[in-house]
Amino acid sequence: MEHVLPPVLSLDIGGTKLAAGVVTGDGLIHGWQVAPTRREEGHRRVLDRLFDLGRKAIAEAGLPEVAAVGISCGGPLDASTGVLECPPHLPGWIDVPVGAMAAEAFGVPSALENDATAAALGEFRYGAGRGTSTMLYLTISTGVGGGSVIGGRLHRGAAGNGGELGHVMVRPGGRRCTCGRLGCLEAYASGTAIAERAREALASGRPSSLSGVGQPTAEDVSRAAEAGDPLAGEIWDETTWALGSAIIDLVNAFEPELVVLGGGVTRSGARLVEPVAAAVARDAMPPAARSVRIELARLGAGVCVVGAGAVAHDLVSGKTHA
Repeated sequence: MEHVLPPVLSLDIGGTKLAAGVVTGDGLIHGWQVAPTRREEGHRRVLDRLFDLGRKAIAEAGLPEVAAVGISCGGPLDASTGVLECPPHLPGWIDVPVGAMAAEAFGVPSALENDATAAALGEFRYGAGRGTSTMLYLTISTGVGGGSVIGGRLHRGAAGNGGELGHVMVRPGGRRCTCGRLGCLEAYASGTAIAERAREALASGRPSSLSGVGQPTAEDVSRAAEAGDPLAGEIWDETTWALGSAIIDLVNAFEPELVVLGGGVTRSGARLVEPVAAAVARDAMPPAARSVRIELARLGAGVCVVGAGAVAHDLVSGKTHA
């Protein structure tokens, strides 16, 4: 008889928004809730509101009692102790015992996981990665994060923060990344970096349809490039080159069946995926290039909540990996 996983509460802590939902064993979210983070209020008030959001999600889901709480958040963090160490998107949150606080608030066990790692597990189990064994996931948004499933097992690394795929070097001595190094993928392919490069080009006096936008976003650059704007086209080509270059190295190293791309920048769809897939097909080692597919994520805005649910389900069932 197949074991049916109980409902679990999933919480996601982002720099701008909080999200909560009850996740069932089929990966569906019930009682979905979203609210602004307001991180300037400090961790105690933010977490109080997050836990209230969780209680509202439980009430609206109308399901049996949750068996555990899964929490996703950008790191660095210590998943083994449930402590958020010093996440850059949450200034002042130093060594916050989020896991213990959630367990006390809801009276059930808790698990804390890096948000991109949780998203990778969610896509592997319930999204684009279903049926695969080895899958890489990159989230391309404000920054670039990632996670990997190797041989059916979620890879966390020796310290629990493995999967920093956004900090693969694509241009030594290039643009400064948020991590302090020069030339990381995140410094070229993130939504923040795309917008910054557009603003710099406009400030240099180069003509572009973007000059009438004010403060152009990555989405503005993508649309202008599609419409034939030369400056936007250059920026977009550099973006897809950087992403393709990084993925080629990752594909050569891991030889995955699938690379999944998620996050806000991927709303550009084929305009992002097609040149990246073409670069991988052309320049990756032939056996790896023949074996891999490049696809968009399928779980949408709820990916981190679904992923945190998968982590909580693993806690309940005694699993430590995917």
